[in-house]
Amino acid sequence: METALLIISILLIILVLLQSAKAEGGPQIISGGQSELFANRKERGSELVITRITMLLGAAFFVICLLSMFF
Repeated sequence: METALLIISILLIILVLLQSAKAEGGPQIISGGQSELFANRKERGSELVITRITMLLGAAFFVICLLSMFF
């Protein structure tokens, strides 16, 4: 179970780093600049696939963590 958790966490780190387009307004939040960070943007193509895989891996990580507490 720990091996699966390790693999999922590494994949999550890689996928989150691939989602750089969403993080382009991050420094503007701290400095108070105007940004369209929370604007309603549609994801298409590879962005949509990466987002869905990230959500699935995040849910799997959560479930495995909960299961590892009990077993």
